[in-house]
Amino acid sequence: MRVAAAARRAGHSPRGLASGRQRRGRGPTPRSVWTLWITGAALLIAGAVALPTALAAQSSPLDDARAALVRGEYESALERLDRVSDGGSEAAIVRLRALRALGRYDDALDLLGGRSGPAPSPRLERWKGELLLEVGAWDAAEAAFERSVAAGAPDAALARVLLGEQAFRRGRWQEARAVFDSFIDLYNSGAADTGAEMIAVAHAVGRLGRENPDLFQDALRAWDEAIELLPGDPRPIVAVGDLFLDRYTSTRAMEEYARALSVNAREPDALHGRARALDFDGSGRALAVANEVLETNPNHVGARTLLAEIRLRAENVPAAVEEAETALETNPRSLEALSVLAAARYLAGDEEGWIEARDRVLALNPSWAGLYVRLAELSADARRYADAVDFAREAVARDSLSWEGWGLLGINQMRTQEVVEGRENVARAFDGDPYNPWFKNTLDLLDLMDDFETVRSENFEIVLPPGEAALLGPRVIALAEEAFAEMTERYGTSPPTPIRLELFPTSADFSVRTFGLVGLGALGVSFGSTLVMDSPTAREPGDFNWASTLWHEIAHAFHLAISDHAVPRWFSEGLAVREQRVARPHWGFRAGVPWLQAWTSERMPPLSRMNEAFVRPAFPAQLAFGYFQASLAFDWIEERWGFQAIRDFLEGYGRGATTNQLTRIILGLDDEELDAEFQRYVDARFESEIAALADLAPVFHDGPGDQTVDAEATVEEILEGMTDDLDILRSQARLSPGSFPARLRLGQALVRAGWWDEAEENLRAAQRLFPAYPGLDGPLAGLARVHQARGEVSEAAGALRALGELNESAWSVAVEEARLRAELGDVPGELRALRRALEIHPFAVEPQTRLATLAGETGAWDEAASAWEAVVALEPADPAQVWYELSRARLRSGDRAGARTAVLRALEIAPSFDAALELLLEIRGGGR
Repeated sequence: MRVAAAARRAGHSPRGLASGRQRRGRGPTPRSVWTLWITGAALLIAGAVALPTALAAQSSPLDDARAALVRGEYESALERLDRVSDGGSEAAIVRLRALRALGRYDDALDLLGGRSGPAPSPRLERWKGELLLEVGAWDAAEAAFERSVAAGAPDAALARVLLGEQAFRRGRWQEARAVFDSFIDLYNSGAADTGAEMIAVAHAVGRLGRENPDLFQDALRAWDEAIELLPGDPRPIVAVGDLFLDRYTSTRAMEEYARALSVNAREPDALHGRARALDFDGSGRALAVANEVLETNPNHVGARTLLAEIRLRAENVPAAVEEAETALETNPRSLEALSVLAAARYLAGDEEGWIEARDRVLALNPSWAGLYVRLAELSADARRYADAVDFAREAVARDSLSWEGWGLLGINQMRTQEVVEGRENVARAFDGDPYNPWFKNTLDLLDLMDDFETVRSENFEIVLPPGEAALLGPRVIALAEEAFAEMTERYGTSPPTPIRLELFPTSADFSVRTFGLVGLGALGVSFGSTLVMDSPTAREPGDFNWASTLWHEIAHAFHLAISDHAVPRWFSEGLAVREQRVARPHWGFRAGVPWLQAWTSERMPPLSRMNEAFVRPAFPAQLAFGYFQASLAFDWIEERWGFQAIRDFLEGYGRGATTNQLTRIILGLDDEELDAEFQRYVDARFESEIAALADLAPVFHDGPGDQTVDAEATVEEILEGMTDDLDILRSQARLSPGSFPARLRLGQALVRAGWWDEAEENLRAAQRLFPAYPGLDGPLAGLARVHQARGEVSEAAGALRALGELNESAWSVAVEEARLRAELGDVPGELRALRRALEIHPFAVEPQTRLATLAGETGAWDEAASAWEAVVALEPADPAQVWYELSRARLRSGDRAGARTAVLRALEIAPSFDAALELLLEIRGGGR
């Protein structure tokens, strides 16, 4: 994006800027309609002298004050200025900059004669106007800018561009546009030759980009020229960082903020930019960096507003309201803070409060789309997708150039089954903002989805990748309808139908469908009555269990419908995992060593704050751990209070109640009691496992976000580097006979050494210590190897079956068990293992073929027909034979018409296939 700037730095002359009246190309626009192209910091540099790189060797107190200001030593700068007898406007400007950086806006204004009336000199009018904007005194600020322009002050260009900005923020776009457009002429005439003038040009050209996105490249060039005209000053660099961030390029933005902070580590606007970039990337560090801003400037409205957004996305509405209101105490006309306040009150169910905040915004600017964009974004974050559609539609009604509004409208329409209209609106957004990756990726995916196939059932509309409908469609329908029926009975109600379910052949496609970018680590997402997830073909066999995932997502459809989309994330996710285990005991998360270590080392939040693990995880694996831990809460609640209590929670959320309120009403516990009793429940449930891990060193560091293992780390990975010396391992096991890691590690080493009997002894001991360990490196896997080595096929198969009951995705375990069962001649056992394998990954020819054959041999002709249909879809090596077998199975199951179709397909491939000809005669003759 910085090609033009790079060319200029290489010595090329800059080209002229295009007039907004002449060029209507397409290019990127801001991520948020309210993000200013120019920060207060960048504006406040205009008129300042260059940094003290060329100061005389004998510096003056004023020079020392300037140097302290540049280093971020604002208090020292003010102290040094107290020793300046008569620095005139130069000293005043340094003092104003220091006071502003510290958030002491009224102190700065006092130096300029207070909030009303003129500044002491025309040169200070623009400074006064900017400080007045910091405290929301719009009328007085505009009067100051007008005085600067009228007096022909050296920085009058900045005052004039800020008058244009104020016209924009008041909703007078045509007036603002005329002001901004004049700066293109200023640049092209060669008259913009000062830092102030180049900043004004950069700001104006950036604003015009909302109509002509090509101009954003020109804005970047102008900012770069401003940097050259103000060498060494970090603050215009912050503006370049803001430009990159608003162009969705957070990495480049972070580089620019780092450049600025290398000069002044306390620069509030650079820190604010870094916090925004971290938040853009979903990093939990955004919160800490935003608070760093406030350590220097407690009245920084941008930082307060960002904190309010972060709190709101974390579903901490009271804290969000408090931050927004604190920002408004400084600047009661902050459109951004008012918009977040409106959203916070809306999501809290405060009808009167949100309308009051909305009306305050619209009184200032009736066409401010940013209000409704923010409401749409935060409603979608809270999973209120229908509300997001309504708010986005209002945003574009008020400002047809709100490309973000058009995009939010389209994307959320596609989440609420308005697919055709949603696609049109995303396309419209992309026309105005063709470099927006969310819009582009979504449209590219929709182009691919034109070839998808749709199958329908009583309650579902299922959209499948090309070529997968024949195999996957019947299986998805059967499982989805089973889940719908069971949960309808369990919850006593059902979500709106049809439920739209979309499966994607790659995780990248699923990720784009979910939030517009690749990289989402989830397996499925529920938008209510629209569900999206990975197809089994999206991942390698054994990576996940598609059937369990589907059940989980359908559970969300019920939870969101019953709660009117108000259920907290932790509650819905934990309950969905609980529903997986209710449906099939082997489904869902299990307690692993990493989670137990996180629990015992108090790295997991208590139940009253469980949502923190989902919306702002403190370390990478905390989110995955949160799914399991939250599911334990519903085991506990259902065991103690019954399932009705869970339904009461969901209905209570729908009425606007909070978790704290519902816990008191339904469970009779306050937060402290809730946490203590849940702690006791978990400790008791896993008492033996916790004791068996007591000598295992914690794998978590104290540093923020540090973690040495992931959520699915195995004991073998945790103990990586531990000795394999059998004598040492035997000694450790003797010293700690109740240590799961010690007994398991010794057992594994003995297996590798071929000491089968001693290995079995230690592996069985490990199994007793941690009987539900789900890892494929665990005692059950080791025992299977021991039994196979000794020729104990039945015992080996039993160990593998037990392991499969603990791990929903253990594809290789199920396949190996099926092989052993076949060796034993255990047909029922082999069928069970094959079904488990194909539940995980149905796109496997050999297991499907074997299942079809065994089902036919045992007279399970319906199952045989279904399996042969799957084999047909998998393009087998001998398709004629498979079509023939399918015909036989259909005939035996009573589907004569289907049998005839299948045998004719066999004969199309092999016209002289004798057995198929005989079968066709049998079908025509009415025999079986």
